[in-house]
Amino acid sequence: MRGRWRLFRHEAGRVAGPPAWAYVLLFALSQLIGHWSVATFSSVVVWLSNGILVAALLQLHRRPALAVIAICLAINLVSNSLRGDPGILLWFNALLNLGLAMLVAVLARRFCGAALDMRRPVRLVRFALICAVSVAVAALVASLVASLVLRPSFPVWLFMIQSFSIVELTGLLLVTPVLLLFARAHRFAGMSPARWPETAVLLALTFAVSAEVFWQGDYPILFLTFPPMLLIALRLSPGMTAAALFGLAFVSGVATLTGHGPIQLARLPDTPGLETIPPMLRKLGIFNLYLLIMVATVLPLSTIMSERRRLEARLRARTLAAQEARRLAEHAASARSRFLAMMSHELRTPLNGVAGFADLLAARPGLDPEAVRHAQRIRESSDGLLVLVEDILDFASGDTELTPEALDLAAVAREATAPSRISADARDIELTIDNRLPPRARFTCDRRALRQALQPLIANAVKFTVEGGVCVRLDRAGDGVVIRVSDTGCGIAPDHHIELFQAFSQADASTRRLHSGVGLGLALVARHVRRLGGRVELDSRPGEGSTFTLHLPLERAPDAPAEADVAFAPAADVAPARAHAPAPAPRVLVVDDHPVNREIARIMLQAFGCEVVEARDGHEALQAAADEVFDLLLMDVRMPGMDGLETTRRVRSLPDARGRVPIVAMTADAMPEDVVRCHAAGMNAHLAKPVSQAAMFAIVSRALAGDLPLTASPAASAAA
Repeated sequence: MRGRWRLFRHEAGRVAGPPAWAYVLLFALSQLIGHWSVATFSSVVVWLSNGILVAALLQLHRRPALAVIAICLAINLVSNSLRGDPGILLWFNALLNLGLAMLVAVLARRFCGAALDMRRPVRLVRFALICAVSVAVAALVASLVASLVLRPSFPVWLFMIQSFSIVELTGLLLVTPVLLLFARAHRFAGMSPARWPETAVLLALTFAVSAEVFWQGDYPILFLTFPPMLLIALRLSPGMTAAALFGLAFVSGVATLTGHGPIQLARLPDTPGLETIPPMLRKLGIFNLYLLIMVATVLPLSTIMSERRRLEARLRARTLAAQEARRLAEHAASARSRFLAMMSHELRTPLNGVAGFADLLAARPGLDPEAVRHAQRIRESSDGLLVLVEDILDFASGDTELTPEALDLAAVAREATAPSRISADARDIELTIDNRLPPRARFTCDRRALRQALQPLIANAVKFTVEGGVCVRLDRAGDGVVIRVSDTGCGIAPDHHIELFQAFSQADASTRRLHSGVGLGLALVARHVRRLGGRVELDSRPGEGSTFTLHLPLERAPDAPAEADVAFAPAADVAPARAHAPAPAPRVLVVDDHPVNREIARIMLQAFGCEVVEARDGHEALQAAADEVFDLLLMDVRMPGMDGLETTRRVRSLPDARGRVPIVAMTADAMPEDVVRCHAAGMNAHLAKPVSQAAMFAIVSRALAGDLPLTASPAASAAA
């Protein structure tokens, strides 16, 4: 993030780096080095003072920075006086140094980001460009003053400008980034892949190679100093790289100034007009150029590697966080599934008793008509409660994975109308299915999703229709199927159409409304239709009824085979036929640990003319299935000792027809994953509690007709 046009650090900014007196001490030390250089070589070898002053301005707040500026300016003036600078140059040199430092500091704060984080390669490149531009401006000013005051020859003037520029630029790039990196050394903690033994070896190798290269004068092997410095840049932090650069500059500088090293082997061109300049001073330009190239190579590489390691560390941290979040989400989803399955089971179990006995009571012969009506109201209330429970659990479960299969859509529509059939009959409302699909046509679709999309539409149509009828029409439309649920009810105002498909939304949510409900049904319809890849449309006006149209892009599956109809009727209907052709009664084994559930199933099955055997748990059921031959097993899932899934697996391992008996899960575990587990265990079908007489009759008829889906044994499934 870019900063503002500001010279000093913002007062709210965090103080980093050494205290103010440390900058003053470093500035004074750099002045002493300059004095020694001038006394020895009549010129400055490398000018570190401006780089130190820039770092101080970038790191310190206003008051300590002003103090540092004043003290450093005084030290510079005293140094210039001791060096013997003539009148105007004494002040000019000091003010030029201060002006250059302030210009670099302002531009760096503006274009290198408020944080001045030199770990970023882009910011380091920007800082180098700022230093180059600022030094060029200072060199232009210095050249004008030098030409007016000293009046040197053109070659000497050109050499002075060249020497000034490279000395100033080297000092700025060598000192300021290094001090800034040191000030933020805490940010490099743990970012270097090298441990302290490797760090010590690399630093020792660099100093040893540097000493070997610069303390000999026979071979031009300056290039040998680059490999160890590159190793340091690749392996160590930018702070350690900066320390190695300082060490290299110190060793090479001392060796070069004392007449050693490859720099001394350089051949100087015979440039007219430079005869008065000492050869060592001219060669120092080559040394400064070497340092400048080393800094420009090693520091950016070190920052790039540091940035790469930082990004890798962030990626690893975010990957771990994402994996942990995924683990927690999966755990939460698993816990939610377990909770919903348990709630579904615990709510359906008592509802099975209420609805089942209400059915049996209403069908009891000789019962007073008023008592029959009361039993029917009990059944209607239990159906309403069941619909509410299913809607809430379905809404909370979210989208589950679809399991497409070849379906007779008219049969699914009949299943969807079954819960509303009693209510429609009680109110003299005609509930019909108009199947205009081709005979025996089947389509690939998820049975549960389609049924749950149709049930709320049919239930609402029956609930809001006072007289007339409700029609479920199935028809082809292009490459898909269109299902229309139409009623002659009160209708819906157009301004309520959109919000109807939102959760907990109702056309009439007032306390004076005529019909109950929580507003989840149509939201679930929209969800399941969307899961099937289709869309739902509404055509309704107040007083004219409503039509909900489901457009489903279902693929055509192979038609159902033409088979002779095999019917199974209740005992009262088949009694005359048995008089002419006696046949043994179908034998059904009912397995359930709950006595109420066993009693309801027994009474319903006996009303159909079945012979019923009861088992209280999986062990009794397995023993009965091994000892006797049954036409059907109705198996509960949750039972103590041995559950229904394990019992089914063991029954499937029995020899001959006993292991091939149709098994239907009659359970309160009605979640989609429960159905999958039942089929995986070897069951042929799934019948969710509470069980009505119509549903019981339908499943028994299909079982005796051999119309239940075939299932492989669990062992064969596992082997596959």
